[in-house]
Amino acid sequence: MKKRIIPVCAIALASAFMFSSCIGNFALTRKVLDWNQQVGNKFVNELVFFGFWVLPVYEITTLADLVIINSVEFWSGSNPIAQGQKVVEGETGNYLVAWDESGYTITNQEDNSQVRLKFNQENNSWAVETEEGDITFLTYVDDNHVKMPTADGSSTVVELSQEGVLAYKALTAQSSDTFLAKK
Repeated sequence: MKKRIIPVCAIALASAFMFSSCIGNFALTRKVLDWNQQVGNKFVNELVFFGFWVLPVYEITTLADLVIINSVEFWSGSNPIAQGQKVVEGETGNYLVAWDESGYTITNQEDNSQVRLKFNQENNSWAVETEEGDITFLTYVDDNHVKMPTADGSSTVVELSQEGVLAYKALTAQSSDTFLAKK
């Protein structure tokens, strides 16, 4: 799935720059990035950022912005996400962005498919809900360490320091290169 999303996002982004006079505000992606900056200290925020690239959260929000939300903004003159509206009406359907005390839910109102980001206070972790079960992308181990996923499906404990974040970046880049080389 990740192998297909990246080329689609690249083509859509290139098309947006070449064939459109208005590329939009990318409000959904910006909201996810803004939320990411408030998760914890700068090291936790950086780890969540890279975790969201490993799990294609940013790719999905960018694609939603490119295909649906920015199109609504272009034709209506206002961005539904930037205005805080909950329902996004697009050419391919209506989407509801909702949030509560435990996380965020994006729902396709046509087929009721959902993407859910939630915080589990009991486990002190953030996860993406899937049909197969939750995929945890960050678990707090203690005040100075978190457990993060890698591209090969394993996980690693990362120190919340500049060195720890740089080590995790290098690990995810190496894992991604190895994964792509096998395909």
